Amino acid sequence: MAKPTVNINNAIRAAEVRVIGADSEQLGVIPTSKALELAAQLELDLVEVSPTAVPPVCRIMDYGKFKYQQSKKQQEAKKKQIHVEVKEIKLRPKTDDHDLMFKVKHVRRFLEEGNKAKVTLVFRGREITHMDIGRAVIQRFAAELEDIAVIESQPRVDGRNMFMIVAPKAKK
Repeated sequence: MAKPTVNINNAIRAAEVRVIGADSEQLGVIPTSKALELAAQLELDLVEVSPTAVPPVCRIMDYGKFKYQQSKKQQEAKKKQIHVEVKEIKLRPKTDDHDLMFKVKHVRRFLEEGNKAKVTLVFRGREITHMDIGRAVIQRFAAELEDIAVIESQPRVDGRNMFMIVAPKAKK
């Protein structure tokens, strides 16, 4: 994705521009050459803020400082961004009750950390003919988690696997 380029100083092609001064005061519509002179006198840059306006709007500012502040804002936004992982847990149709509860406990921990969980039920050999048993196991797993999780993707079959995705419930 290409970043939009901003026209600065001599890259501005319009004959006249609406200029906003360094102190955010309106200087009005003036020829581009005169606006460039004003910016040069203040030892600042003429930056095109709104190129689609008629006439284009330009601001007199320190472009290097402006770019630095923009990058700092982006870094700060990136810090506050929440990264959600999808953890996977595998089951079998013949998984015993105790083992199932143990795996439920693991998924609860994943969900409490704010991650999503992919519950995969693996069929081996002739087990694939008993989809109803597998569906019952995965539904029971979902029932054990209904107080803390919401089913994001209903159980569906992909080859010899049946899987569903559970996500933590939204906090109020």
